[in-house]
Amino acid sequence: MAKKKTSLFECQHCGEQATKWLGKCPNCGSWDSFIELNQEQQEVLKHSSKIVNTTSKAVPITQIQQDNVTRFSSFNDEFDLVLGGGIVPGSLTLIGGSPGVGKSTLLLKVAGSIAKSGKKVLYVSGEESAGQIKLRANRLDANHDSLYLLSEIKLEEIQDELLRENYEVCIIDSIQTIYSSNLSSAPGSVSQVREITFELMRKAKETDLAMFIIGHITKDGSIAGPRVLEHMVDTVLYFEGEASRELRMLRGFKNRFGSTSEIGIFEMTAEGLISAKDIASKFFDKSKAQAGSALTVVMEGSRAIILEVQALVTESTYPNPKRSATGFDANRLTMLLALLEKKIDLPLNNYDVFINISGGIKIKESSADLAVIAAIISSYRDRPISKESAFIGEVSLTGEIKDVYSIDLRLKEAQAQGMKKAVIAQKTNLKLDIKTFAVDEVSKMIELF
Repeated sequence: MAKKKTSLFECQHCGEQATKWLGKCPNCGSWDSFIELNQEQQEVLKHSSKIVNTTSKAVPITQIQQDNVTRFSSFNDEFDLVLGGGIVPGSLTLIGGSPGVGKSTLLLKVAGSIAKSGKKVLYVSGEESAGQIKLRANRLDANHDSLYLLSEIKLEEIQDELLRENYEVCIIDSIQTIYSSNLSSAPGSVSQVREITFELMRKAKETDLAMFIIGHITKDGSIAGPRVLEHMVDTVLYFEGEASRELRMLRGFKNRFGSTSEIGIFEMTAEGLISAKDIASKFFDKSKAQAGSALTVVMEGSRAIILEVQALVTESTYPNPKRSATGFDANRLTMLLALLEKKIDLPLNNYDVFINISGGIKIKESSADLAVIAAIISSYRDRPISKESAFIGEVSLTGEIKDVYSIDLRLKEAQAQGMKKAVIAQKTNLKLDIKTFAVDEVSKMIELF
């Protein structure tokens, strides 16, 4: 009697599997994304996920020898900072970002710098010809005999090239354009991305080859392809920034060899993406004081950055006043507005309130609460705030102003940028030239204006 065939369906957006066709994916919510895998695809899937090792035996952790992680520089200070201090041999790094943000430009520049140090680098492009890459390399000053270009989309050809030369760094641009002849699905499909990433990871670990792969992102900002892709790699980096702005930010979301709290700040120039040298002046204006503008100091990893919080409060012509925030959490803005109405009787329910963080950076912490409140009061009363003052503090639902971490680093950065005053939650014992004013309740903020 013939064995009954087992059907297997797979979502082409996230890799979710089911034994029957589903109209909507229960994992990612995509519609009409399930396709049926044929018998050959099912066999490949079973083979790639099967781990055969009958000799493995558990060992006490006290008997395990620690691996010594040796790094080498990419010759780009900001890139090294995000990676945790440099490139680790045998690591697999995924870099995502919107089209035109500078992923290929940055990696080609890094590839040229590493090649000039004497290491062999292979740049594989499935989107551009070698002539097109050469054109960009001339602009980036990335020409060197140790940098090899390969315009190829077939995985087996890429593997053969990696065997011909003793490469130390390999860059894949991009993972969605590469395909394996072992699978019948199209390039960019879940099964293709999963199989190719598995093979690249195995090659990187076996030969201590530092591998970088560029990934496209979906409209919601996540890496296109299966979620397992981010689990397989060692490091996941995202490029942030708009193509119309000069500044770009590289942020780590996963890093097995370092912290994910650091960010790299780059500036787009005619020579490509370069490390932003004068970071402090990129995010705030030192010109004359204006109503609705307040300065704060936030921490991005180990780096203190001064940001300008801009607020616009205007009488509303709509039944429901507008609340909008760019670079700041909109829900937190609503909370702060409710707090101002309750604690200091500001009639903001009749006003439209707009908040913007200058420079295009997104605030990830609550230390800017005090600056947001100061900017709102300043705009409402039309009273400018001195550019020599900084507001640093978290505001609670009860109206208390709480201290934040690394206040010493924040105050030192404020002093370095010529600020004379800082409004914080409580006095400090630091011996600095900047004067500190302790404000422990939101109700006392009105006394400053």
